[in-house]
Amino acid sequence: MTRANLTSKIQLFVLALIANLATLIVKAQEKAPDLKVDVDVNKGGNAMSGDWMSNPLVWVIGALVVILLIALVARGGSK
Repeated sequence: MTRANLTSKIQLFVLALIANLATLIVKAQEKAPDLKVDVDVNKGGNAMSGDWMSNPLVWVIGALVVILLIALVARGGSK
């Protein structure tokens, strides 16, 4: 058996070993323990409660601002 043939077989074996270890790592993370965490969220009526993020008007205005910024940057200051 030539030296080049032996090294290619060793490289193939190492590659197969790494691929199998990667598969094992991915499969090990598939089943997470059931932690049963109870989160108490305060739904108060203050302005910072997070309700403003669900308002569609905020998303429309934000999208318009982003489009305006992209248009100004793309224009590049040419007159």
